[in-house]
Amino acid sequence: RSTDNGSSFSTVTSPTSNELRGVGFGNNTFVAVGTSGTIVRSTDNGSSFDNVTSPTSTTLWGVTFGNNTFVGVGESGTIVRSTDNGSYFHNVTSPTANSLYDVGFGNYTFVGVGTSGTIVRSTENGASFSTVTSPTSTTLWGVGFGNYTFVGVGNSGTIVRSTDNGSSFDNVTSPTSTTLWGVTFGNNIFVGVGNSGTIVRSTDNGSSFDNVT
Repeated sequence: RSTDNGSSFSTVTSPTSNELRGVGFGNNTFVAVGTSGTIVRSTDNGSSFDNVTSPTSTTLWGVTFGNNTFVGVGESGTIVRSTDNGSYFHNVTSPTANSLYDVGFGNYTFVGVGTSGTIVRSTENGASFSTVTSPTSTTLWGVGFGNYTFVGVGNSGTIVRSTDNGSSFDNVTSPTSTTLWGVTFGNNIFVGVGNSGTIVRSTDNGSSFDNVT
């Protein structure tokens, strides 16, 4: 945890020894998820965390917040959802059995990505999801949103992009063949990161990416 804008970090006592794979924030609440369906929650700015009863024993890889809702995703297509600030989670019927590794939110839409290019989408606040036709069969590890655009990244430098609220995705020419694990958006720029210190960047809303030295 850092309270000085990331200049320094201190450890926080954890209520679990399980691996934690993803963390999200919303409504003054941090929620982290991990192996064996682990969910932990903090309502005091990350000073302390408590276990949350999980509706699944399946590993959860990612969690995000949007429209007063936390959504977590994981192996075997698992999707969980909380509408009470992370106090309680329940399972959401998933349209896929493929593992989902990350989930993003933007413009009242949740988008999850995963194995074999799997993409799922919810426009009902995470209450239900449907599959989206994917332009790739390559595993996608991360997804980000900005400027009405979703960008997903994955194995072999794969980059996909949607400008219609996640209804459809297209491949983007990638400057790398190295696996990309995550992507985020800020100040009108998408930045993706991956193996061997790889960093890619887009300044045109994800239409094209360049390597960053």
